[in-house]
Formats: sequence, structure tokens, C-alpha cells
Amino acid sequence: MGHSPDATITGGAKPGLNGAMSKPRKLYVKSYGCQMNVYDSHRMADAMAREGYRETDRPDEADLIILNTCHIRATAAEKVYSELGRLRSLKKKAAADGNPMLIAVAGCVAQAEGAEIVRRAPIVDLVIGPQSIHRLPELVARAGNGKAVVDTEFPVEDKFDHLAPPSNAATRARGIAAFVTVQEGCDKFCTFCVVPYTRGAEVSRPVDKIVAEVGRLADAGVREVTLIGQNVNAYHGQESDGMNSSLAGLLERLARIEGIARLRYTTSHPRDMSEDLIAAHRDLVKLMPNLHLPLQSGSDRVLAAMNRRHGRDDYLSIIERVRRARPDIAISSDFIVGFPGESEEDFAATLDIVERVGFAQAYSFKYSPRPGTPAAILDQVPDAVKIERLARLQALIDAGLRKFNAATIGGTLDVLFEKPGKLDGQLVGRSPYLQPVQVMAPVHLIGTIAPVTILDMGANSLFGELISTLRPQVREPAVLAAAGGA
Repeated sequence: MGHSPDATITGGAKPGLNGAMSKPRKLYVKSYGCQMNVYDSHRMADAMAREGYRETDRPDEADLIILNTCHIRATAAEKVYSELGRLRSLKKKAAADGNPMLIAVAGCVAQAEGAEIVRRAPIVDLVIGPQSIHRLPELVARAGNGKAVVDTEFPVEDKFDHLAPPSNAATRARGIAAFVTVQEGCDKFCTFCVVPYTRGAEVSRPVDKIVAEVGRLADAGVREVTLIGQNVNAYHGQESDGMNSSLAGLLERLARIEGIARLRYTTSHPRDMSEDLIAAHRDLVKLMPNLHLPLQSGSDRVLAAMNRRHGRDDYLSIIERVRRARPDIAISSDFIVGFPGESEEDFAATLDIVERVGFAQAYSFKYSPRPGTPAAILDQVPDAVKIERLARLQALIDAGLRKFNAATIGGTLDVLFEKPGKLDGQLVGRSPYLQPVQVMAPVHLIGTIAPVTILDMGANSLFGELISTLRPQVREPAVLAAAGGA
């Protein structure tokens, strides 16, 4: 997905990359794909803020443009090249006006294609992989002299050790909910996925560093934190005593931080859904009652071809255990339609498991061959078949979403208010189940949690009424048991 920068870092003139005083330069960052890319984009913006750059939401006024890319699907990579084509005229105009513009491509497309990006789009000055973003200021200083800089190595040093924390002003500008990367890379090697090749092997950040980062976020007014990773429940970060912590252990540590009212995590793999993590959903009140657990297919034959190394019964068993621990939990998932060799019988097994589980939400995609992955060389399902199956699956998923949302009407949900709505006097917040909720409420409630009676639902959000307009204290959220397990 596209992402426009949501923070403008203000300030006067600062030393530039060469130490000279200069007026603030402007930075435009556009993110594609997952929330990990959004997190990386924020950290790149924070790094460049220390070099005198301020963020802008207008690419035409930027001195530096960064496209932070995703490589999960072929269309995502082509979108980047299309965007670079549109930027060509901007860069030419900037040069004519005497304001040279630098263009950088970062993220997973950069990692996968490297110098090929410069060959296809000579306007690019810098190609930087996701593991090298801590070196961005240095690389920007080297770029722009007529020769493109390409850095897609997997450095030995941990990028998180070198990324400076964001300022409180930048954090506040980004809102009261934040994402924190705790794990990167993947060792699963699903046959359809490029992540092990673009993000590398599984690496977990140390517990104390994550606790410190979340503590700073809390001090800056953040109330909800989502822990993210390509395979987040494989987290095994080191404690200060040298022992490794599970994701459940990390969540328990973070739940002690004053000011943090809600915790979430994404994205998980069924093979790493451990018993202590399931128990955390029962025991940690701050851990919200929703779990995103991608299945990809309901067919054992297709799951084996995907190298998922679990079956449909394994998945159903996990869901049963999670729901025993937290009966009101909302389950969401991902599905790939038209994986090579998928038969109508295989697809019917996917429809069956969607009905059995009753997902509160799910994301479905047509299979997209990624060069270099094992599945790309297999016999492909015709695109027309993929389109027809995707429509059938999405209709079933949409029905499940409507059923889940309808179950909340007439009940009470605690809503964390995040920002003003489109109407005067309206606020938008999120329920414990991540549903957007629109309420007429005073602006001082932003950043607090208040009970809301749900009155109606729309296509994408719920509509409710404050039970009390008294200013509440931030507290542990209550959940509506009737809404779980749609």
C-alpha cells in the first residue's frame, strides 16, 4: 500500500552532511507494502532529520525522494518503476531550476534488483537495501555526483544499533499508535515468498532495546504499540542475563510500561504459535483480542507444495486452543488463490476452512510468481481461473466481516480515540478488534480509551455513542465477548 509521510519535523537551519550550515532541505518518503516498511520509512526520516531535512507530503518540493519498496507481488515492483517514470519530469525540472533532486529506492525491491534499478531508471541516485538504512546519511552524501550508489549488502552490524531514536515531536506527530519492529527476516522458505532473500535470516532485537524504545514512545504519548516482524512469533531476543526471551516474555515485559494501554503483534506463522503465547492472550489484559495468523490455503496438498510445514488440522487445532484461552478473540488470516497446481478441489478446501473458522477479517491475493522462488517455475494456474476464484473467496470473507461487525451492534466496546473524524465534533478510534469506530466526542479524548455503545455499521467502520462524556483515565480495555468467534 502507498504511504504518505505523516510527520513534518520542524526546525531552523542545521549543519548539513558536510558540516556546513544550510537551510532545511525537504524529504519525501513513500512506502509500499507492509507496516515494517512504514516503520523503516519513519526511521529513515528520523535519520535525515538530524542532517537538516524536514518531511514534506509534496514530491515536487523535495530535495530527496525515497521510495521504500515492497517485493511480495510482481505488481508492487512494477508500481515502483511506474512511479520512477513519473518522477523523471520532476527531477528534470528541479535541475533546470538549479535545485538538484536526489532519488533513492529502498526496501525489498532495492534488495532484490540492485543495480538493475539504475539500468531501468537512470534517474535513481541511490539503491539501498532494508538492512543498510542506518547508513542512509552517509550514502546520500556519496550520491548525486553523477554516479549512482548501490548498497544491498547484508552488513554484519545490526542496523538497530545505529539508528537514532525519533524525537518526541516526530513521535507525537505520528499519532498515539505506533509500530515497533522486533524481528526481521524469515527462515521458513515458503516456495512462493521472497522475504528470506530480501530480508535475510531471522534476527531478533534484544529485549532491553525494545523495552527502551517502547518506553520512549509511551513518554511521547503513544498508547498502543504493535510489534511487527516478518515472522514475529518466532521472536527469540536476548535478555540482559544472556537468556533468550519468547514473544510472550517480551509482551509481558512491555505490559508493565506505564502509559501503554494496548499491545498487538503481527505477522505470525502457525508453526511458531507456542503455548506460552497462547497463554499470553489469556493472561495479559493489555494484549488485544485479535490474532492475525496467515494460513494461505485450506488444502493440505497445496500447503505441502508451499512448504508451509503444517496442515489444515494443525491450523484448526491452534485456533481451537487460542479460542479456549480467549473466547472473544478475533482471528484474521491471509490466503493465496491460484497457487501453481491448485485444483478446484483444493480451492474448495480453502472455502471450507474459511467457513469453519469464521474469520473476522482476511486478505486474499492472486498468486504472483516471484523470480528466484521455487514456485515460479511450476505450472501456473490460468489468470482467468485465479480471478474467478478470488472473487468467490473474497465474497465469503466479506460476509464473515459483516457478520463479525454486526455482532458488535448493541454492545459496548472500549475505543482508543486516535484523531478527528471528517465531521465537526467527530472522533475516530479503534476497538480492541481493530475496527475503526466513529463517535461524536470532544477532541480532548484523543489518546484516551472510553466505552462506546455500538449503534450501527458501515462498509468499513462502526458508528457509536459515548456512554459518558466525562474525561476518562487511560485504563485496561474491556472487550465484548459476543463479538468474538464470528
